[in-house]
Amino acid sequence: MTKQALLRALTVVCGLLVFQGCKSDTAKDAKVEPVLLLEAGEEPRTQLRYMVQDGSVTTSTMELTTSSMTTTTSAGAEVTKTPGLRFVVSSGPAIKLESGDARFDVRIVKAEAIIPPGADSEVESDFNRSAALLKDVGGWIEVDDRGIVQRSELNQAAQNANVPKRLLMTIVHARTSLARVILPAEPVGIGASWEARKELKVYGFEMQQVDKYTLTDKVGDEVKLNIEIVQTAPKQTLTFVEEGVEYALQSLSMSAEGDVILNLNALEGRSRIAGQSAEVLTVKTVESTEEIERNSAFQLSMEVRYEASKEKAEAIEEATKKITPGQ
Repeated sequence: MTKQALLRALTVVCGLLVFQGCKSDTAKDAKVEPVLLLEAGEEPRTQLRYMVQDGSVTTSTMELTTSSMTTTTSAGAEVTKTPGLRFVVSSGPAIKLESGDARFDVRIVKAEAIIPPGADSEVESDFNRSAALLKDVGGWIEVDDRGIVQRSELNQAAQNANVPKRLLMTIVHARTSLARVILPAEPVGIGASWEARKELKVYGFEMQQVDKYTLTDKVGDEVKLNIEIVQTAPKQTLTFVEEGVEYALQSLSMSAEGDVILNLNALEGRSRIAGQSAEVLTVKTVESTEEIERNSAFQLSMEVRYEASKEKAEAIEEATKKITPGQ
């Protein structure tokens, strides 16, 4: 098997590790109810709603790191040093619409690979080139007060043919389960739980995912959630005729758990999760057949900086002066 085919296979297997909230590059969220309420939780119960302020801006930094044991037919078992990802996304300034929805620009302002010592130089170069091409990629999005997308559109940078679409989709999928949680329609209390089921397509492979959220605490405009993610896929085959390569996914499973802290004023959440995945992929070329088994452990963190609108910041400052002795 050629090194190029094997490297691509390893990249495919690595890329199968994704997270997805509701697939919302279109307005599918708005057409069907995306949330199933499992438990309403304790009394008192209230509706959870985003209250995005006009002019507010959110900046989030996300890091995804993975350590893996990969076994191939030709090389046996070895620890795979896969580059991680770090990227910074700016959302805003928010524009409040007459409908009550919020519209804001979303743009990747920085993207880079996290290269571990000893990584394959070809893989390192590929990740760095791909990450650099993502700068300024984005668009605009319009959401309602539950976080359900009504409309969205990519910007010109995202439509550039050179942009690595698969890496871009990995970023989008990773953000949506953790940064943009869709809230239930019903009033809920502490202990409430809801889930979102969805169909994914990553690297051409079809998968199913369930995100389950449990409300563990609420203080003011901050909501703390426990999140559990489970992903599975049936057996399926992809063929790249021009390259003479066939990829057969034999099995895939992924599970992850962690916490998300949402600022309901910001439509973004701080989060930390950890999990594990297992995939078996068979790669066929005219020269040979290679079976790749990969078992991974991963960690993902997202930090968020929220900047209120100028008007709200001035109001807070004025209120502080009024209650501060000597003012």
